[in-house]
Amino acid sequence: MNSESNTTIKFTKMHGAGNDYVFIDGRNSTLNWSSLAVSISNRHFGVGSDGLIVAFDSSDADIRMQMYNLDGSEGKMCGNGLRCFVSFGVSIGLLNRDSDSFSVETASGTLGVTPIWENDQMVAASVNMGQPRFLSSEVPFVLEGYDALEDYALEIDDQHFAVSALSIGNPHAVSILDTPISDVDLAHLGPKIENHPLFPEQVNFEIVNILSRDLITLRVWERGSGQTLACGTGACAAAVIAVKKGLVNNSVTVQLPGGKLKIHWEEGSHVTMQGPIATVFNGTYNLK
Repeated sequence: MNSESNTTIKFTKMHGAGNDYVFIDGRNSTLNWSSLAVSISNRHFGVGSDGLIVAFDSSDADIRMQMYNLDGSEGKMCGNGLRCFVSFGVSIGLLNRDSDSFSVETASGTLGVTPIWENDQMVAASVNMGQPRFLSSEVPFVLEGYDALEDYALEIDDQHFAVSALSIGNPHAVSILDTPISDVDLAHLGPKIENHPLFPEQVNFEIVNILSRDLITLRVWERGSGQTLACGTGACAAAVIAVKKGLVNNSVTVQLPGGKLKIHWEEGSHVTMQGPIATVFNGTYNLK
């Protein structure tokens, strides 16, 4: 599908639990995707989104996903974007809608996605997010004498956070709080933790309240994008740490500002995430 003329390109805006992206068929385009991500993601002068996701053919999977944060940096993976990406792939004819599952090549490896249909519409999907990684070289983090970080006392502006680090395709620092997460000035603290020297590739920062053994609530600061209404890998990271600490059951619902995600994880196994898919609108964007 050739979606580009000399001055315009077709796009679809979608979101998963409020985590919104602009999706483009990149198979016949040779654009500067990083630059386009910055302009098209702008909520005042562009389409407005948390980033840009581009679809390509793959020699190793059913489809290849290339994603960019709203600052133009290339991301390794996005769980909410991945669910929507499969629906987008079906809509442009790159994926066969009759398939029971799809394999998606990402910068973090190939992941499996199982669509959930209602009334001939893909309304949700379940994603095999792979195994969480905890070692310093896998997250990564740099701290002499530590192979893993669990409840490490991180001090930012005289505030102390017990952070646990892991990778769910990209790096996360999770802090479970006894005080309401709504009281945290995440806009101020988020960028400081994102760019902390402890994390050489920057980090996503999640703050969590445990509401019950079946329900947690989460706010997230995403590297390269800032505060978002939802983060799929962040929800997985928070659930994994809560399970490891024995605070929740293996299956838990994560309540984010933009909606709910269902996460399942057992020690030594892959993480699975289930969440919604929604198309906002289709359009044509004027290239600068």
